[in-house]
Amino acid sequence: MATVALLDDEAAGADARAVFDEIRAARGTDYVNNFWRALAHDPTLLRATWDRLKDVMAPGALDPLVKEMIYVAVSTANGCSYCVHSHTAAAKTKGLTDAQHGELLAVIGMAMQTNGLVTALQVPVDAAFDAEARGAG
Repeated sequence: MATVALLDDEAAGADARAVFDEIRAARGTDYVNNFWRALAHDPTLLRATWDRLKDVMAPGALDPLVKEMIYVAVSTANGCSYCVHSHTAAAKTKGLTDAQHGELLAVIGMAMQTNGLVTALQVPVDAAFDAEARGAG
């Protein structure tokens, strides 16, 4: 259950509705998801989050599908079920295949296992991997 009401267009203020309109235009849909509707209580935060998301998720050195896959991995690590669902759906619209999804899940699982082991063992970072030791920091 949400901790705030999910504002429909009628309940959202003009500033929030302007962001909703941008979301609809950018995504080519009439649908505005619950995340944005929850943020509409704070139109300044809604605007800042939408603007930053557009910049970060835009095509760049990493293609949009790779960015969505990274988002799924980080969301899994952070335990954000909503984000796992929404970004898996977004990845599928960007061409994520069942085989790629399976490999992504395998990588996430492997990283979580080895991260847990290295953390529990408190293994020191090898000098060859340490950016500061290599003078790259």
